[in-house]
Amino acid sequence: MSEGEGLFHSVQVGDSTFTVLTRYQQLRAIGSGAQGIVCSALDSVLGVPVAVKKLSRPFQNQTHAKRAYRELVLLKCVNHKNIIRLLNVFTPQNSLEEFQDLYLVMELMDASLCQVIHMDLDHERMSYLLYQILCGIRHLHSAGIIHRDLKPSNIVVKSDCTLKILDFGLARTACTNFMMTPYVVTRYYRAPEVILGMKYKENVDIWSVGCIMGEMVKGSVIFQGTDHIDQWNKVIEVLGTPPMEFMNRLMETVRNYVMNKPQYPGVSFSQLFPDWAFPAETEQDQLKTSQARDLLSKMLVIDPESRISVEDALDHPYIHMWYDPGEADAPPPQISDKQLEEREHSIEQWKGMTTPAFSQPIASLQSSRSLPSVSP
Repeated sequence: MSEGEGLFHSVQVGDSTFTVLTRYQQLRAIGSGAQGIVCSALDSVLGVPVAVKKLSRPFQNQTHAKRAYRELVLLKCVNHKNIIRLLNVFTPQNSLEEFQDLYLVMELMDASLCQVIHMDLDHERMSYLLYQILCGIRHLHSAGIIHRDLKPSNIVVKSDCTLKILDFGLARTACTNFMMTPYVVTRYYRAPEVILGMKYKENVDIWSVGCIMGEMVKGSVIFQGTDHIDQWNKVIEVLGTPPMEFMNRLMETVRNYVMNKPQYPGVSFSQLFPDWAFPAETEQDQLKTSQARDLLSKMLVIDPESRISVEDALDHPYIHMWYDPGEADAPPPQISDKQLEEREHSIEQWKGMTTPAFSQPIASLQSSRSLPSVSP
């Protein structure tokens, strides 16, 4: 399983020890989350900077083991310029019995979208960033993968304005149609159907894109709830109480709770996103502002039955200037494991299924079209 004892070295990164292939030098912590710690490093073989992610105790229980396996399978099968690319996978352990640590090596980007979102973005940059997010999620959806956890911190950008989506630990394929637990997804970007425990479809990700776009415009989180009940309150205070047609699709206990809330008329989108919040340097900017507001009004719709689809969002006038069939209609990824979501195994079985993923790195990095730079 390992590439030989002499090929590894250990580096202390904060409270964690990274035991990595010696080809990866100059490790620096650049981020951490529930799923692990990420370092930047220099790949001394390819001469390029990379990101090395150490998964946090991937085999501590069956849930974590399945999540690690699923992330590996999805990263290996997805090949799209707006999805982060997996370059290498390794473990320093020599046997299945010892196998505890899993390292993923990926492309290194310049910043997370969190750092870009509060800059004064012109319409050109904002629409291009949104176009790339939509292309990435359209590609995932074409394989039946719903991301569910889109947020600024798991979208990364380069200074040339190219963008990639990362973190598939929470992504699930659409066919499972399961009820979500309230704590899984970051609250601020969580769609109403998720908050209320309804079944959902692909355009659950569109709500998240709408929240991200709204944050780009306003410079602050749009729906900032303190818990998932308060999150729902924040949504209806702004967008208004949804109609009975929506209420009737809720579970009875949830419907009773929701219908006992005060009735809110909602705020108009021109009030929520006033002209002054958008770039306004040229006459063309005024047209783009009205298009941007129209797109927001179609994405931030409580009822998913009335919310815009990914395909229609890509066709929207605000986005369509960037449309390239090779990016927006790329062939769907072929998921190698057709039973990815239904599988249930012991931790030892998950370990055994994960090891075949170890492979040689992909040497070529994709180039992308140029755009005026966006320097975080």
